[in-house]
Amino acid sequence: MRGALGRIVGRVWLRRTLRFRITSVATVVTLVVLLLLAVQTSRLIGPLLVSSADAQLQTILDGAVASVAAGTAPDDGPVGVRVQVLDTSGTPVDGTPRPPLDAADIRTLKAGTPVLRLSENPPLRWLGTVATGPDGSQRLVIVGTTLTGYVPAQHRALNWLVIAAFLGSAAAGVATWFSVRSSLRPVERLRSAATGLPAGRRLPLPTAHDELRSLAAALNGLLARRDEASERLRRFTGDAAHELRSPVASIRVQAEVAVANPDPDFAHEVLAEVVHESERLSTLVEGLLTLARSDAGELPPAEPVDVVTAARAAVERQRDGGPVVAVRTPSGACWVQAAPAEVDLVLDNLLRNACRHARAQVTVTVLHRASTVWLLVDDDGHGVAEEHRERVFDRFYRVQDDRARTSGGSGLGLALVAEVVRRRGGAVAVGESPEGGARFQVRWRALAT
Repeated sequence: MRGALGRIVGRVWLRRTLRFRITSVATVVTLVVLLLLAVQTSRLIGPLLVSSADAQLQTILDGAVASVAAGTAPDDGPVGVRVQVLDTSGTPVDGTPRPPLDAADIRTLKAGTPVLRLSENPPLRWLGTVATGPDGSQRLVIVGTTLTGYVPAQHRALNWLVIAAFLGSAAAGVATWFSVRSSLRPVERLRSAATGLPAGRRLPLPTAHDELRSLAAALNGLLARRDEASERLRRFTGDAAHELRSPVASIRVQAEVAVANPDPDFAHEVLAEVVHESERLSTLVEGLLTLARSDAGELPPAEPVDVVTAARAAVERQRDGGPVVAVRTPSGACWVQAAPAEVDLVLDNLLRNACRHARAQVTVTVLHRASTVWLLVDDDGHGVAEEHRERVFDRFYRVQDDRARTSGGSGLGLALVAEVVRRRGGAVAVGESPEGGARFQVRWRALAT
């Protein structure tokens, strides 16, 4: 029951505005602090009155003690102050009435400790000390006074302080309300500006160099990344649609031709083209799915992979009558932390790309340098011009627009290579090969062995 009530109160509280919540907390905290101060201050009124009375009584007591020591009767005190001389048992020896003190009070006064009689109305304050007369007799000299207004002063002070606490907390609440309202006004302006902000525009930065300016700058950075991601998505979607349209249209046309022409030999030729286009379409879709999973952060589990073994296996897969593929690897293993399928994807795509553009020779080199493992793929083709090297790993980017038609490329192979390598903390680059063509470099973090 209590937990359910707490959840209901929490939901109601969170529905309130930030200004209301801050003002409420500030007002309640101020009220509690001022009420505590009021109670403590009212309790100090009594000790202050007693301390003031003690200062006056001590002066009178000192004069009375001097008179007793000289053998004379002490002077009467001011109005409201009683001066008495008692024997050590508390019996008056100066003919005055017995004071309203019990035996415990007499012992306390003989010890030189003041006595406060709160049971009296009004309360009484007594100071006393033992004095020695000229004949050597011991006398207890006491002085006392009534503390008029002792209790009412405390109550009245508490009442006024409580009223002041409520007024102070109300003033603090109003000040907090307007202060928070003024502080949140730039936030409201930012919110209004962000609501109708068109693509490519940024939020205005506040003049003051404070937290709100930092917030606006961070939001502008977020908007820039959003616009960049939207542009990439738009470009990626358009390119993907364009790439998918071509094999799908080709398959459809070939199928329509096969249906319209019943010649078995011609139909077999058409079906072979359909198979080729289907394989191309399947490769393209698989690449798109891999990139989409990578963008979503879905990486396969990593495990130790020997790049040397993977490179030799990839070279064997590539021996299909094309350019000569040579492999140069160290005698030992070069281990990296990745998924085996990722390393195979990198090797297969780089080798296919190199064989597609090489004239006669492709060289695969694996190197182990300090804490990194390098994979170099060189070809003796026409290379990659310097103005294209920065973008050659972009999705659907082609150095030659007709490459897909002449060589079967989809523009995703190098993008896949860059994506899977970077997701594992590596890097890719392209430069000029010593053999005259292009050199593709892949760098992974080496696995400590």
